[in-house]
Amino acid sequence: MAAGHSEDTVSDIPAAPRRGRESRLARARTQAAKYPYIRRMLPVVELLSTEAVEIIEDNADTILEEIGIEFRRDPESLRLWRAAGADVKGERVHIPRGLARHLLKTAPREFTLHARNPARNVRFGGDATVFSPVGGPPFVYDIDRGRRYGTLEDLQNFIKLAHMAPAIHFSGGCMCEPMEIPPNKRHLDVQYSFFRYSDQGCEATPETPGHARDAVALARVLFGADYLETHPVVLGNINSNSPLVFDGRMLGALREFAGANQGTIIVPAVLAGAMGPVTAAGCLAEILAETLAGMALTQIVRPGAPVILGSFVGAISMRTGAPTFGTPEATQMIFATAQLARRVGVPCRSGGSLCSSKIADAQAAYESAHTLLPTLLAGVNLVTHAAGWLEGGLVAGYEKFVMDADQLAMMQALSQGMDLSARGQALDALREVGPGSHFLGCAHTHPAAIFSAARTRRRTSRPRSINRRSPIIPRTNNGRWRDA
Repeated sequence: MAAGHSEDTVSDIPAAPRRGRESRLARARTQAAKYPYIRRMLPVVELLSTEAVEIIEDNADTILEEIGIEFRRDPESLRLWRAAGADVKGERVHIPRGLARHLLKTAPREFTLHARNPARNVRFGGDATVFSPVGGPPFVYDIDRGRRYGTLEDLQNFIKLAHMAPAIHFSGGCMCEPMEIPPNKRHLDVQYSFFRYSDQGCEATPETPGHARDAVALARVLFGADYLETHPVVLGNINSNSPLVFDGRMLGALREFAGANQGTIIVPAVLAGAMGPVTAAGCLAEILAETLAGMALTQIVRPGAPVILGSFVGAISMRTGAPTFGTPEATQMIFATAQLARRVGVPCRSGGSLCSSKIADAQAAYESAHTLLPTLLAGVNLVTHAAGWLEGGLVAGYEKFVMDADQLAMMQALSQGMDLSARGQALDALREVGPGSHFLGCAHTHPAAIFSAARTRRRTSRPRSINRRSPIIPRTNNGRWRDA
C-alpha cells in the first residue's frame, strides 16, 4: 500500500545502486524523498472501554455546568456565550450539559490545510496522521555551541530542516523563539520565515489578537483574500490557562482565526499534579471540559470553522516539581484523548517525541519512543513536537531533531501495515531459493529489484523492503564501526 495519497511525492529513484565513493557521492547529490502525510493502515488502539469513556464525558459535562470555565478579560466572548444560552456570572461561564456538543455539530470531522505547494497539503481527521516539529522553545542546543538562546537564523535553519525531512509533513509552529528580535515585531519575522523558507503548511503566530490578525493578513497576501474564505491555510494554537481558564489574549486570537475560517487547535497544557489532578482520569475530564468550551466558542464565532481537539499531557515530579514525560500515565492520556476526539467528531492533536532529557541521550530516546509510538497507535491526527524536543520543551535540539526525523520515517513505514502484495508474499523467492540455502543472492533480495519495484508503484514514497537504510544509525559489524 501507499505511504500516502499523493502521486507527486518522491524524487527520482536511481536505476541501480553503485559502489564505493561514487555511490556515496550519488546519494549526497540525490534529493531526499518527501513523503506525503500518513494514511494509516493500522487499526487504532482504544484504551478505554465505552463505560470508562462515558464516565469521563459525564464528568466533563459536570465541570462545565457546575464549576464553569473562566473567560478572563474578554467581554466579547462573555457576550457570545450569553447569547448562545450559557449562564454567565462575572467572568465565569457555566455551560449547560450538552450545549457545547450541540454547538460542535457544525465543526468539520475532517479538513484539509492548504500549503503553498499543493502537493504538500495535509488533511486532519479520519485515518490521517501528520507529523510536525517542536514548537515554542526559547533555547536551542547543538553539540558545538551548547545551550543558548534561539535566533532568527536558528529558526530558519529548523524550518529548512523540516522542509527537507522526509516524514515531517507540516512545518508547525515557532520551532525556536528568535530572542534577538523585539517581541512587538518578532511575530512578523517568524511568520514571514515560515512562508519564505518552506512551501509546507504551518501554524500562525497566536500570542495576541494583533499577532493573529497580522498572521492572517500575511496569509491573505500570499494566498489571496478570497481564497482564505474557503480554504484554511494556517492553524492557530490556542492554549487554555489550565485549570479551567481562558485568557483574553488567547480568546481574541481564537476569534481572529475562527472568524477568518482558519484552523484553531484548542490545547490545554495539563501536567498532572500541577495544572490538573494527580490522576489520569481527573486530568482527562478537565482536558475534555476545557477543549469543549474552547472549540464550541469557535463555532459560535463562525459555524463550520475548522477546529482540532488538542492535549499536551505529562506530569510533574513530586520531589522536584520538574515536568516529566514518557510516563505510563501520560501514555494513557494520549490514547484517551484521541478516543474522546473521535467521539466528539473532530480531529485530534497530541503526543510527539517528548522528553525531559537535556541532551540527545538514552533518556531522550526512551522517553520520546514511549510517547511517539503510542501517539501513532492511538490514531492522533496532528502530532506536534515530533522532532527536536528537549528539556521539557525549553530547548530545540539540532541533533535531537535529526534523530527524531529518522524515527518519524520509521513510524511512517510502520503505519502502512504489512505488505501483502505478490512481492510482499515472496513465494517466487521461496521457490527460487528452496530448502537449506539463503536469500542474499536471489533476485527478490537484490537492491536493483527493490528500486525497480519502487519505480513501478505510482503511489509510494519508499521501497517496501525490510532492509531500510537509516542515514544516522550504523548497522555494521564491530570492526567497521570502530574504523568509521
